[in-house]
Amino acid sequence: MPGDKKSKKEEATAGKGISRRDFLVTSGTVVVADALIAGTPAVVSAAPATSPTPDTKYPESTGYLLYDSKKCAGCTTCMLTCSLVHYGEQSLAFSRIQIAQDSFGKFPTDLVMGICRQCVTPLCVDKCPVKAAHVDTANGNVRVIDSKKCIGCKTCLSACPYTPHRTVWNNEISKSSKCDLCLDTPYWNEKGGPKGKQACVEACPFKAIKFTDKVPEQAENKGYDVKLRNEHWFKLGFADEDNPQPAGGRGGGGFGGGGRGGAPKMQPQNPTTQPKPKE
Repeated sequence: MPGDKKSKKEEATAGKGISRRDFLVTSGTVVVADALIAGTPAVVSAAPATSPTPDTKYPESTGYLLYDSKKCAGCTTCMLTCSLVHYGEQSLAFSRIQIAQDSFGKFPTDLVMGICRQCVTPLCVDKCPVKAAHVDTANGNVRVIDSKKCIGCKTCLSACPYTPHRTVWNNEISKSSKCDLCLDTPYWNEKGGPKGKQACVEACPFKAIKFTDKVPEQAENKGYDVKLRNEHWFKLGFADEDNPQPAGGRGGGGFGGGGRGGAPKMQPQNPTTQPKPKE
């Protein structure tokens, strides 16, 4: 019942010692942002929007995910794996990593890999009114969201300066979530976090995602979208701008030499050397 939902929200807000005025001041921008987004076409962008830098200094995370947007095939295996280990079901909507594809775009700008940056200055943490989004100092300073503390105000979604948001809304529980580097994966037997494994890294068939404990370059998106294509990649018959004709001579990129990178160009044949059709 609507009345029940309202009372639960009031209880959650009251339980954290936040006045109605303080909550409205903090989350008022969310209402405006949601209204604007509802009437604006979706925009896919890897670059951050202009956001104020928080005064609070946070300890740097000891774990980050790097990716190669040109190596990604857009198969969404990472997304399905992410939701599976966290929620026990395969759902693209609940994945904490998002792959945004433009069906009418051209390689390499037809795809954006929305992977949490574990920001040095995390606005989702800075703006959360109940500190549900916080730095987990006990587990390598990973930026996480405590679902038990989350009140569903969506402030962290509007605070995230990237599109798609690195914070993800779970409509089934009406709470926000974000990448925790697999610290809390009830449906996976492996140990996660900075000193463990990450499901998306393990599951990606093209190895387009890689874990690092070094802080990536924060300017724009350069430090996170890196080249992960190596000699093994070329031996499989795939190409890139630095190696347009790999071993095997198949060229292109993606599945079977086609995929996102496009199939290799066909050389025009000499009409005199073509076999004549049977009569």
